[in-house]
Amino acid sequence: MKLLIVEDNAEMRRLIVNIVNDLADSIAECSDGADALAVYAAYQPDLVLMDVKMARLDGITASRRIIADFPDANICAVTDYNDKQTRDAARLAGISNYVSKENLFEIRGVIEGL
Repeated sequence: MKLLIVEDNAEMRRLIVNIVNDLADSIAECSDGADALAVYAAYQPDLVLMDVKMARLDGITASRRIIADFPDANICAVTDYNDKQTRDAARLAGISNYVSKENLFEIRGVIEGL
């Protein structure tokens, strides 16, 4: 399993890596949605763990762009924002799973379900 973590907070990226490390063969990371498309194209991950709110390019827009170029992309939003509006926007962008940062261990279930 190849994972891509897109998260602007380095400490949060480390935490996510620690939670999923034993489930992944390899993990790539980037810190912004603006970099995610290039990293996705080069790395071709099985799953993207995408933050939603980031400075240069938000995760919903980045996900929409990745899915436009790679229709089979599997993206899971990992975010502090758990409101209906954000969840709906994620779904409309093609994001297949949604995990709150309050429950990071749910990421394991998403990975195990693939």
